[in-house]
Amino acid sequence: MAIIEAHGLTKTYSSKSGTVYALDGLDLVVPEGRVKGLLGPNGAGKTTTVKVLNTLIRPDSGSAVVDGVDVLARPQEVRRMIGASGQYAAVDENLTGLENLEMVGRLYHLGTKRARVRAQELIDAFGLGEAGNRPVKGFSGGMRRRIDLAGALVNKPRILFLDEPTTGLDPRSRLGLWETITDLVKGGTTVLLTTQYLEEADYLADHISVIDSGKVIAEGTSDELKAQVGGHRVVISLVSADDAETARTILARHGAAEPGASDDGRTLDVPVERGPVVLQQILADLDRAQVPLHDAGMRRPTLDDVFLTLTGHHAEASEDAGPDQQPSSEQEGAA
Repeated sequence: MAIIEAHGLTKTYSSKSGTVYALDGLDLVVPEGRVKGLLGPNGAGKTTTVKVLNTLIRPDSGSAVVDGVDVLARPQEVRRMIGASGQYAAVDENLTGLENLEMVGRLYHLGTKRARVRAQELIDAFGLGEAGNRPVKGFSGGMRRRIDLAGALVNKPRILFLDEPTTGLDPRSRLGLWETITDLVKGGTTVLLTTQYLEEADYLADHISVIDSGKVIAEGTSDELKAQVGGHRVVISLVSADDAETARTILARHGAAEPGASDDGRTLDVPVERGPVVLQQILADLDRAQVPLHDAGMRRPTLDDVFLTLTGHHAEASEDAGPDQQPSSEQEGAA
């Protein structure tokens, strides 16, 4: 059963070069009790989608419903039932972890006593007991993110929006946050997660929607998406770029698609369907052709591999709404 549904969402911004479509007729369905991943590069429309669904901005057109409530017609009701954590920890550095969570509780009108009790519950649940009474300015990045995520859970929401929650975290902190999110879902929480990282969507998401230029261009499980670009990619590094054409011919013979190459022509890669077996065959052919290598191996598909296969272009590093872009319709801020 779908707990979030969006149909035909559009959102445009004005820029120096003209009108930019942050959302261009986007459709989305999120089943209850699952993790839905929105996968895409910066500028694809992920953050704009989340901001529409959690009532921070209004779309130019389209409709959205969260747990049966119309997002545009009854935004205040939607805000009471959801939790949200953005790309950067929204915490007051001069307050302690406990005080930050108490403040969020009061903003939800829990009252002083209930807010304090709920704050302590979350401090304990997130393993921040020793740090709860310390100012947040002394926290590590991972601890700040955990406090921020705890703040999104103060009102015990059934639906949680996480917009690139592991941005800037080291691998250990990222894994810890992944485990926390997994535990929340086991408890019945529905999560809509945006990410640039295929491995993050692979770990967390039950189902993934790939977004590009404000549209959903592909959907499926992580395995289904990776199958579209080959289960593995064979990568070789040549000693001399003069051997690039010979190497490309050999890779094309064994690959599931045309080989790619670096700008200098010395690093080539190709998607393959049977990684270890095909790697051995490629190395044998290169050896017979007397093509010397610096290195050779296999890797899993990356976000850029997915986008290059699905769209024909590489993932771009632009923002959903850059500094020179202004919303074309009036934004509505959350209370």
